[in-house]
Parts: sequence; C-alpha cells; structure tokens
Amino acid sequence: MGICSSSTNIAPTTTHNLSSVTGSSHTTNKTSSTSISSSGISSNVSGNSQFSSVSSGDDLGPGGQILAHPNLKIYTFSELKSATKNFRNDTILGEGGFGKVYKGWISSSVIAVKKLNSESMQGIEEWQAEVNFLGRLSHPNLVKLLGYCYEGKELLLVYEFMQRGSFENHLFGRGSTVQPLPWDIRLKIALGAARGLSFLHTSDKKVIYRDFKASNILLDGVS
Repeated sequence: MGICSSSTNIAPTTTHNLSSVTGSSHTTNKTSSTSISSSGISSNVSGNSQFSSVSSGDDLGPGGQILAHPNLKIYTFSELKSATKNFRNDTILGEGGFGKVYKGWISSSVIAVKKLNSESMQGIEEWQAEVNFLGRLSHPNLVKLLGYCYEGKELLLVYEFMQRGSFENHLFGRGSTVQPLPWDIRLKIALGAARGLSFLHTSDKKVIYRDFKASNILLDGVS
C-alpha cells in the first residue's frame, strides 16, 4: 500500500455495537485521518419511524458536530448496482454481520456500498438506526455516511471510500503491496482514533463504540 498524508477514520460497521450510557444510546466507529467504521449501534428507533431526526444539533468542538437532521443522498438500487458492477465479487472490500461491503464508482467518485444480507440477523430497524443516527454525525475522524437505498427488500448504505484500507491490514497483512508502518505513524493513527472516540464519548448523546479494533480503523492516507 502506498504512503501519503496521514488520515485515520473509524469505519462504518453495524448498529449492534453502539450503545449509550443514557436512555438515548448510539454507537459508531471512525478516527483521525484515521476513521472508525460504524460497526454497531443500539438505538431506540422504532420500526414505525422512517428516518426521523432525534434532537437538535449540538456543536462538539473543532470539526465535530451532531446535526439536527440526517443530510443524506437517496440512491436508487440501479445506481448502486451499476456502481459496483452488479455487486461483482472482485469489488468486495469486506464482509460482516450486516452483509458485504463493495467498492463502487459513481461519476468520478469512489464509494463503499454496504448491502444487507437477506439472511442477516440485523434487519430494517438497525438499518434505520444507522441512517437516522450516523447520518447526523460529522467529524473528521468518523467515516462519513453519504446516503442510502431502500427499494423493496434491498437495504444499502453508502459511505465514503477509505483508500488505504484497514489498520489491521497494515499491521498483519502480507504480500509485496503491504508496507510496515513506522512507530511514529502508528502513534498518529492511535491519536486520530482517540479523537474520534472522544467526540463520540463526550457528546450529549453519550455514544459508546463497542467494537473498537484494528479492522474497524480505516485509513485514507498515512504519513
């Protein structure tokens, strides 16, 4: 993997790993130019609530904010099917409890598309929780949810693409394309992840990310 400007983000995973200390609980992943993925969120969103906002916007320090309403694009299934080349196997970036994540291209932009597996234990309510809550989070160290698709039984989420992949791959991956990370870079990544977690933990919503691990820390650059 190439080396470029440092960026770490907590990546998007699934709603079951997010919880709150208070009655209104949510969880997510993403860090510094390190980003934490949204791997788990426990939410009080009911099956009847269609993408309703939860509360007013809270300013949470430099670069961090919880918006009053989700600011997301609605994609059609045909758009995302075309973007991922009909969800071809060679576009798969990873797979989790929610389903598979695909790399896609729309115009000149690269995206990550998470497609719900019809056999997944996670269903419409958890998908709604991600749309309702993750769509309101804004922070440099959290992977950004760009939009969603809901057509029939098809449930998909669209995230920004983190070009350097997971921190785990840089630590434990093998092959000529994987370059070992110097300790100063590892420290920068850790600090970026800490900033993302601090944003979540100090917010009024008391968001706790319960799936913090190297595979859920995504990098868009390393320097």
